[in-house]
Amino acid sequence: MSLLQSELDAIDLQLLERLQNDASLSNQALAELVHVSPPTCLRRVKRLRDVGLIEREIAVLSVDALAPIIGHGLCAVVEITLDRQDQDALEAFELKVAQEDAVQQCYRVSPGPDFCLVVHARDMPGYLALTQRLFTFDANVRNVKTFFSIKRSKFGARVPLR
Repeated sequence: MSLLQSELDAIDLQLLERLQNDASLSNQALAELVHVSPPTCLRRVKRLRDVGLIEREIAVLSVDALAPIIGHGLCAVVEITLDRQDQDALEAFELKVAQEDAVQQCYRVSPGPDFCLVVHARDMPGYLALTQRLFTFDANVRNVKTFFSIKRSKFGARVPLR
C-alpha cells in the first residue's frame, strides 16, 4: 500500500513533525497538538505506520550519561572502497553490513568511497573483530579508512518535511 504525496495533508505533516520531535507523546497529547480528535489521530498515525512513512520509533540514549556505567566505547565513521562496484557487489556488501548490530548507519555515497558507515563498538578489540569480520576477510574490500569520534556534538535523525 503506498501513500501518494497528494494524499498527505497538513495534519499528516504535523503528525510526522511532532512524532519526529517526541515519539513518546500520548495519543491524547498528540491529538491536542495537531487539533484533531484522539480517534482521528490514532487512525492517521496507524495509517502513516502501515504505509511505511513511520519506519520505527526508538529511544536516543545519552552516550555521556551511559559512559560511567558501560564505558565510552568507540564510535567510528568508516569509509569503504570496493574493488568491484557492480550492482551485485554493492548489494552484497550492504546486506552483510546490515546484519551487523555494530553498524548503526550505512550510506552508499558518490564520489569518493563507495560506502560510509557509522559504527559503534564496546572497545578497540571489539572494533578489531568487527573490521576482520566485515572488511579483512572480504576479498572485494579494497580500502578502509576509519575516523574515530572524540565527541558527539550533535545527533539527529530528523527528515525535513517543509
